[in-house]
Amino acid sequence: MSLTISATVEIWPIEGSFVISRGARTEAEVVVAEISDGTHTGRGECVPYRHYAETVDGVVAAIQSAVLSDTDRSALQTTMAPGAARNALDCALWDLQAKQSGTRVAALCGISQLKALETAFTISLGTPATMAEAAAREAHRPLLKLKLGGEGDAERVRAVRAAAPESRIIVDANEAWSADNCLANLRACADASVTLIEQPLMADDDEMLRDIPHIVPICADESVHTLSDLDRLAGKYDAVNVKLDKAGGLTEARALLLEARARGYLIMVGCMLGTSLAMAPAVILAQNADIVDLDGPLLLSRDRTPSLAYTGAMVAPPEPELWG
Repeated sequence: MSLTISATVEIWPIEGSFVISRGARTEAEVVVAEISDGTHTGRGECVPYRHYAETVDGVVAAIQSAVLSDTDRSALQTTMAPGAARNALDCALWDLQAKQSGTRVAALCGISQLKALETAFTISLGTPATMAEAAAREAHRPLLKLKLGGEGDAERVRAVRAAAPESRIIVDANEAWSADNCLANLRACADASVTLIEQPLMADDDEMLRDIPHIVPICADESVHTLSDLDRLAGKYDAVNVKLDKAGGLTEARALLLEARARGYLIMVGCMLGTSLAMAPAVILAQNADIVDLDGPLLLSRDRTPSLAYTGAMVAPPEPELWG
């Protein structure tokens, strides 16, 4: 079988700005891979992430230089490193296989019926007052995710809890806490009945987590990309955040999720900031997750057409016209 591969860069404006501890963004830059057999075309979207030493140009080059003779995804796992480029290609192969076979990706994964999922909604990092204002506007949502930044996080958490007293809250420090403020921030989160804390410390400096009480469950994000990372999480984390762009596609992400579940971790399925095409395979992955964070399209000024259907806090499974 002869396959042709192409990569396209797309820029999608963000509604306002998206702010985390590492900086602010006003647009999402994504790369879409297409794989065609001459009759059918599969698509996959990825988000190059500078924190992981990825660039848009580098990801495009990696996609365009890939050599694929068929839809066997196992070869891709051995010839490409995990990351955004492999994610786009892996998801495009899943989509192509579904189109060729007339069988939905969910069925190929052994899932007989897909369900709509409750997703978190992200509040960008800001002052306690601005985050409280944003939380008050979204207080009808059952699950809010707060981006935190280190100093002042206790005040941010308290302000948001007061503004959204009924919502469950998860917080994402994006590695911004330190040994000096970690315990105080943990206590503030516990006092505010926070459900989960993502990646409080730097991924290469998280040993402290073995020795402190986990009064709130702690989730690995930057500390876990693929199945091979699981061994070093023991004793430090209670949950793992599985993301397609980190794992390098749905194939590796499924393996990571299943093994993490077998080892007793809570499962969160998250995303980078992308469109519905990036979220669609993650919806398949997240069918049995404990926490779902797939709100990327909700943070954009507009989404692609066709798109996933978001109704309130729920995201519906993808239709075949979008993916899978």
